[in-house]
Amino acid sequence: MKIEAIPYQPVIPAGRFTLRPVRNSDAGLLRLHTSDRRVAEATRSIPHPLPPGATEAFIARAQADGREEDVWILDGAAQGSAEVLGVIGLRRMDRAQSQIGYWIAPAFWNGGLASEAVEALLEADPHEARTIFAEVFQDNTVSARVLTNCGFEYLGDAEAYSVARAATVPTWTYLRRMA
Repeated sequence: MKIEAIPYQPVIPAGRFTLRPVRNSDAGLLRLHTSDRRVAEATRSIPHPLPPGATEAFIARAQADGREEDVWILDGAAQGSAEVLGVIGLRRMDRAQSQIGYWIAPAFWNGGLASEAVEALLEADPHEARTIFAEVFQDNTVSARVLTNCGFEYLGDAEAYSVARAATVPTWTYLRRMA
């Protein structure tokens, strides 16, 4: 089996899964999970319904050499779970800052996977960030709790456009200062 390597993006071990770069072979499971309205509406950028080619375009962006965001798959296959449990990413910002974002496939909700993924990514700190920001829609209190449980501090309210909702949605913004 050929492993597809993504330049400058580490594989990060976590307890019940591994954070690894996106592979072309993830397309089917990514399409399945991101086609779920609940996943799409919890993000800024996933459209609903998911148009043809959207998954492949996401994979191409995640694998591009000049990408602004590193994206990892929560891969539980080695631990006897699903190969794609969710996605977590870090978008590069200026002044040694990054922004974190994540989603978990609904079949795996309420199992602590998001917290585990956020903690693993923060511990690895692959961008060597001094500050990591996050935002969640205000109707997504579970994701807000993940952030506060992982040491993020509430910064304030804002708004962000959600493609799936075709609307501007109130958000909470958080930050985590890295040691």
